[in-house]
Amino acid sequence: MKFSIVIPLYNKAPYISGTLDSVLAQSFADFEVIVVDDGSTDGGAELVGFVTDPRVRLVRQANAGVSAARNHGIALARGEWVAFLDADDWHHPNYLTTLLWAQARCPEADTVATDYLPVPDTLAMWPPRWPEMPAAPDIEVITDLPRRWMASPTLCTSAVSVRRARLLRMQPCFPPGESHGEDLDLWFRLAEQAPVALAHAPLMAYRLAVEGSLSSGHAALAMPPFLERMRQRALSGAMPPARRGSALWLAAQYELTLARQALAAGKRREGWAWLLKARRAAGGKRWWLTAAMVLFMPGPLVRNWQQWRLRRTLPAASPAEAG
Repeated sequence: MKFSIVIPLYNKAPYISGTLDSVLAQSFADFEVIVVDDGSTDGGAELVGFVTDPRVRLVRQANAGVSAARNHGIALARGEWVAFLDADDWHHPNYLTTLLWAQARCPEADTVATDYLPVPDTLAMWPPRWPEMPAAPDIEVITDLPRRWMASPTLCTSAVSVRRARLLRMQPCFPPGESHGEDLDLWFRLAEQAPVALAHAPLMAYRLAVEGSLSSGHAALAMPPFLERMRQRALSGAMPPARRGSALWLAAQYELTLARQALAAGKRREGWAWLLKARRAAGGKRWWLTAAMVLFMPGPLVRNWQQWRLRRTLPAASPAEAG
């Protein structure tokens, strides 16, 4: 079997049937679907149970979070490659075919992905209205994912597939108990071990969150665990030396984001503290711009500027964009 598609399900009854329809419409048919119900209470698991296609398997677990659900699905997978799909996202009919094509052209890659299409969560926009797709999309081989991420967010969970053999050696692949950045933790660790092949065609559609939810003003001003672990791997020598500088640079860029968020929240002293922690980025103009903000700009002005910037970039934003 070529692909195992792992779908974690938790209270997504309005969406799961459409998500499964998109998988069962794939032009490449050698796959299984493993839906891991994480203790849903809205009847979504029962909808999966009504599907008669023998390639769809429903397994249940007590509520333990998205990381545990994905790890459970990986453990049960039988395919050569494991593809991930969230229960409210959608695959283009040629998604698996394109992954197969990219895998053949980049045999050194253990992670293969496609571009993605952000779609508003409105009935009028679903199923997705796909743009015209190239017959043979360009393949970008990424050998330094932190550096590539600074150019633009690169991977979205529902558009990623990984060799099962690699995943089994890394279990638990997704950090148990985490639900923010748990996917990025795995993508960066995978990229430290082997190249990532990215097919430039938007063959997955994900639902944009309700407006404003990507930038909650109540979010804790703290480094995400996945970035803190990546920094520790860089400092301890646990990652290839060629990747150390870009990993530390990416962590410093997030610290600059935290400095700006602190200032926007009226916490100028905390903004100073984050700015100093980000000293590895002091050679870049973003550090100096943030320093100017901390020195001269009032918090409300920074907050308005941040909100304007988010609105401007939202259509292309990643679900886990650092900002």
